[in-house]
Amino acid sequence: MTATGIDPSAARPAPAGGVWDDVAGQEAAVAQFRRAASPEGSLAQAWLITGPPGSGRSTAARAFAATLQCETGTGCGQCRACRTTAAGTHPDVTVVATDKLSIAKEEVRALVMTAQRAPATGRHRVVIVEDADRMTAGTFNVLLKSIEEPPPSTVWMLCAPSAEDLAPTIRSRCRLVTLSVPSSEVVAELLRRRDGIDGPLADRAARAAQGHIGLALRYATQEGALAAREESARTLLGLRGTGAAVLAAQALVDRATAEAKEHSDLVAAEEKDRFLHSAGIEDGKVPPSLRSQVRQLEEDAKRRQTRLVRDVLDRYLLDAHSVLRDVLSRQLGTGAELVNIEVSAEIEQAASDGTGRITLGLLEAVQEARERISGNVPPLLAIEALLARIAVSLR
Repeated sequence: MTATGIDPSAARPAPAGGVWDDVAGQEAAVAQFRRAASPEGSLAQAWLITGPPGSGRSTAARAFAATLQCETGTGCGQCRACRTTAAGTHPDVTVVATDKLSIAKEEVRALVMTAQRAPATGRHRVVIVEDADRMTAGTFNVLLKSIEEPPPSTVWMLCAPSAEDLAPTIRSRCRLVTLSVPSSEVVAELLRRRDGIDGPLADRAARAAQGHIGLALRYATQEGALAAREESARTLLGLRGTGAAVLAAQALVDRATAEAKEHSDLVAAEEKDRFLHSAGIEDGKVPPSLRSQVRQLEEDAKRRQTRLVRDVLDRYLLDAHSVLRDVLSRQLGTGAELVNIEVSAEIEQAASDGTGRITLGLLEAVQEARERISGNVPPLLAIEALLARIAVSLR
């Protein structure tokens, strides 16, 4: 978790066209934010920014924060306030970003204390909570009073997939801004302009990501990511028999666990190094008085890995959903363009072998698997059940 400025890993220098350039396909929301930040606007002190994963909730919140601090009040992207906000070094902008299962009460209490302080250099003290849906009911209670009665210069920004993911007492006190899923064309243009991705690759990555900007960037920049996605689609449509389904499920969960462990171990090592350095420990020998803190870091690493495994599997399930949706589109004769063009032959075969009714049932099964995993059902069991059903249905 980062709670001392914007997450550096997510920060980039502000684009020449202003801080809003990276908020792709959200014209209505941008207009609302800009009105609120203008001298004529009405600035609420608590905002709830919602939208599907990958729609740019955090990016929009950061751009709004920069605009509130901007020396010109427009989010110019060039002044010192805009540049330091984008770089994560503005003293009055705090972002909480977690990759663990939940945001702890202690972390929110620290945020509440930060929110009570007057701005050091800027117009406002801005507190952004990414993944606010990961706060528990008890954590919402810690936050409530600060949301109800913030200091005059404090602005809270909570980001979540939907308003229903937050407690009613919290969301009723926030001004709601809802982002939409950007089109593939908008995402591809962003990849070309912002990240320098060549045209065909940008188009392919954006189409595969289905509007998820971060995932599109991963597909475009991580070697083998698109090829692995296409191979998974072929495996899914080629399943025949429960035995093959069980083996495929085990292989998928093993890959997800390995990917999550690699990232989690890297983050854990960096966190432990920072802790030892701040404690003045150079030989790695932790004194008894600090061992509980090291154990806490280890527990955080385990929770982070659990969450990452779920995230990787959810990404696979979203891809599976898109493949089955392509199959259904062919069965219903909608004429819609395929998302998974690279496996069109396999999609056409599956469409001719089955019926729309069966495919609709499989689409519902994918959603059920996502809900089961998010509800703490062991991932292997949920994936096995899904793939077994698909294998039997595609015979």
